Amino acid sequence: MISGGGTGGHIYPAIAIAEELKDRHPEAEFLFVGAKDKMEMTKVPEAGFKIEGLWISGIQRKLSLSNLMFPFKLMSSMVKARKLIKKFKPDIVIGTGGFASGPLLKMASILKIPTLIQEQNAYAGITNKWLAKEAHSICVAYAGMEQFFPKEKVVLTGNPIRKDLLEVRSKKEAGLRHFQLDSNKKTLLIVGGSLGSQRINELIASQLSLFEAENLQVLWQCGKLYYDRYAALETDSVRVLKYISKMDLAYAVADVILSRAGAGAVSELSLVGKPVVFIPSPNVAEDHQTKNAKSIEDQDAAIMLREKDLDEKFESVFKNLIKDIELQKKLSKNILTLAKPMATKTIADEVERVEKEVR
Repeated sequence: MISGGGTGGHIYPAIAIAEELKDRHPEAEFLFVGAKDKMEMTKVPEAGFKIEGLWISGIQRKLSLSNLMFPFKLMSSMVKARKLIKKFKPDIVIGTGGFASGPLLKMASILKIPTLIQEQNAYAGITNKWLAKEAHSICVAYAGMEQFFPKEKVVLTGNPIRKDLLEVRSKKEAGLRHFQLDSNKKTLLIVGGSLGSQRINELIASQLSLFEAENLQVLWQCGKLYYDRYAALETDSVRVLKYISKMDLAYAVADVILSRAGAGAVSELSLVGKPVVFIPSPNVAEDHQTKNAKSIEDQDAAIMLREKDLDEKFESVFKNLIKDIELQKKLSKNILTLAKPMATKTIADEVERVEKEVR
């Protein structure tokens, strides 16, 4: 059983682990558990796996009806998780973060079933910290995670990556056809996270004339919440999309990328090896996206721009990047050295080790 959701940053690592284990064990059965009405309920079936939904949501940072309902949602989810575990009889339960994984892994621990946690970020999420004491193994992407987790359980693996992203450079022609782009123009890819980003969307809308002046075409994932607002800006050289399902093709056609700095995005972009400008979201726990982006910028492997500096600095920084081919090459070369292409296999090895050891 596997659980993780709320955003693509939790969902896609879970799918990547499942796909690796399925390749190794074709006879194995998999059941995902997510939060009802969240994106995992559609993305997991699209990847070919079954999923059950729990009535659970995160705790908000302000007093709200959702917070008052949280104890009832948690109890309901624990009861359903117990029923699902009893029926499915898993050999191991894996959690990749997000509030949906909390009730499932907590109940698995109560029922003495081995659990493994995968933490993507440099700052551990609240759910994984809650589950860590009883987990058998904790796979992490950053050094120093012993500050959050029991040292003897931590395994440095990197973040799991979807198989279709392991090699993208040969897919450029297919990507140009798929997105109906001009092979004679350079392509700017904008990814504001799986749910979209209001601030990045506002920035892109205000800079379309700059991109046109630089003879760039734009592949813009704005997010479903913002699509109706920006769809009218689509032209022959600006593609506005709610969501990009073929991210391997999007990365293949990109010459420069603007992205949030969630752990999944950082791991994918390290593997892709294109020049990146990270615009971390300031609205996440412990400002972990800024920490993620800063760790890459400090190694001359990407450019980081904080949201508060966009109005003042974006145009000059972006123009400099587009005109400086040597800078582009340096960023591409350096970010590639940070990639961990074997992360998914290493995590699958750890899943197998835990399952055999506990069994």
